[in-house]
Amino acid sequence: MGDLRRTPLESEHAALGAKMGEFAGWLMPIEYSGTLAEHAAVREAVGMFDVSHLGKIRVDGSGALDALQRSLTPDVSKVAVGAAQYGMALNEGGGIVDDLITYRTGEDRYLVVPNAANVGRVLAEIRSTAPEGTDPVQVDDLSLLAVQGPRSTELVAGAVPEAAGLDYLHLAECSYGGASVIVSRSGYTGERGFELFVPAGAAPELWRDLMRRGEPLGLLPCGLGARDTLRLEMGYPLHGNDIGEDHTPWEAGLGWAVAMDKGEFLGRAALDRQREEGVPARLRALRMTDRLIPRPHYGVFRGGERVGETTSGTFSPTLRVGIAMAYLSPEVAIGGALEIDVRGRRGSAEVVRAPFVDRSPK
Repeated sequence: MGDLRRTPLESEHAALGAKMGEFAGWLMPIEYSGTLAEHAAVREAVGMFDVSHLGKIRVDGSGALDALQRSLTPDVSKVAVGAAQYGMALNEGGGIVDDLITYRTGEDRYLVVPNAANVGRVLAEIRSTAPEGTDPVQVDDLSLLAVQGPRSTELVAGAVPEAAGLDYLHLAECSYGGASVIVSRSGYTGERGFELFVPAGAAPELWRDLMRRGEPLGLLPCGLGARDTLRLEMGYPLHGNDIGEDHTPWEAGLGWAVAMDKGEFLGRAALDRQREEGVPARLRALRMTDRLIPRPHYGVFRGGERVGETTSGTFSPTLRVGIAMAYLSPEVAIGGALEIDVRGRRGSAEVVRAPFVDRSPK
């Protein structure tokens, strides 16, 4: 594991007994006290994740807005200073290079946060569309902490008071211990939550402070295992599993994050064609109606006909049943009964509408 990138919080994870593993070229905490306990902490109280592996790309200058409009799917012109928006970067064929969040930190200043494995590709696409006067650069000196759960406001506002008044997908620039920090109301769990962008050198102090403040609130440090079960309960897609360059936003159910009325952007022509011709498959949510647990790449059947394949699958700690996402033939409707081949056994499942659980980060 010597060639993996290391988070500035690695010593904190070691002190807490975290099980570490490789993820997207980084050595990251997979679990501490166990995925089920960490999942429950986020749903019922508060959990904290080190997500420093996520990319950070600063796009500044007079041409920054134009570059983002041409390289990303949302209408970034509608993002106010101090706000953020979900969107995607596409290839010329309309396939999803990555899904990401764009934060507007100033009049001509933006912070784009892609997934760890796709930073270089997203940066290259932004640069390819950037007019003169634009400076897109990868930022390697920022750590990122995610605090998620019903008691997250109580915890984060104790250390960073500006967090208390934030609306969903809004941010504030503030300071902590003399360091400049960006705190945003966002997250990937379906619960109320915050993400804190902090200089790498100040990250361990902030982590320890939040751990101390969170102890009476039921805080647990959480790894990527719980992050995955939490996001799947919400039906949030994971790049590399549920979305990728072989599927378009129309197929993935992410058309709401595409502004077709804003002008040209990478992949737009292909999306126009597919919208006219129709999609070959749609990403659907599946809930098991028996005790089998689905995993990725399991066949999905209707009668004797194969109608798709799972892209994500797990045991839902909240619902106590198996759940999955799968690309299915377009004619398979919500409410339909299917079967998933779980290691040679056919398990019954129902097509449902995501999210699987009644939660909202707003």
